[in-house]
Amino acid sequence: MLNLYLEKWGLSTPHLLTETATSHIYTVTYQSEIAILKLLKPIGVDDEAGGAIALRHFDGCGAVRLIQADDQAHLLEYANSNSLINLVERGDDDGATNIIADVVNQLHSRPLPQHTDGLISLRRRFRSLFRHSENPTSEPIFKRASQLADQLLSNPHQICVLHGDIHHENIRHHPKRGWLAFDPKGLIGERTYDVANVLCNPINIPDLVCTEARLLKQSAILADELKVSHKRVLAFVYIHASLSLCWSMEDGMMSDLAMCIAQLTEYHIRDML
Repeated sequence: MLNLYLEKWGLSTPHLLTETATSHIYTVTYQSEIAILKLLKPIGVDDEAGGAIALRHFDGCGAVRLIQADDQAHLLEYANSNSLINLVERGDDDGATNIIADVVNQLHSRPLPQHTDGLISLRRRFRSLFRHSENPTSEPIFKRASQLADQLLSNPHQICVLHGDIHHENIRHHPKRGWLAFDPKGLIGERTYDVANVLCNPINIPDLVCTEARLLKQSAILADELKVSHKRVLAFVYIHASLSLCWSMEDGMMSDLAMCIAQLTEYHIRDML
């Protein structure tokens, strides 16, 4: 498969960068520039389809460019500098959040396309939460979160194409084009959702992330920069953290960080529940 795409797209010097659940990822040379070749595994064909649609829609505005794509492979612009985790680790959490807000504003500046086939609705995104809430033995927080999710998703504000997985590791610096997002999920829905996962990250610094002061400060920065309701940001953080908890339980684990974020946030949106 690798040789097929080297020839098909005129690529050379492949080097395996990493392997994920959905793909084998290589650095390659394309027209004298380093690029990323993502060869999709069978499970990745459906999982990555929405991401390709989103990247075509963003068209390089706040995101890496999709150079070539078909059902089996994606060729992507390469942003190889450090992620935003490095800024947070150096003590500039506010700076990282401001960069994320700028990137998200760029992504969302693209007008909603006429056709949205292949993009995943937020209601579909939250089906695990809705399913867990119907189980009488599930955590009580799932029922409260699912009711709020239904309320938010039934009355969306500012619908746009969403990245769907914005966090500090999924934004990297390009030497010529600045900070760029990559690896989108390809969702459609209220733009506020795209910053919910930011407040649950970086997951490798849980002592920072799971603090009320940090949650309130960074969520306020995001709300201000995106010009959206602070309370609504916190509401989306709450339902996203609850959804993440569902996913971790389905994988046979318990995410203490997701539970902590959900519990911290719930206190500040109790009038919405």
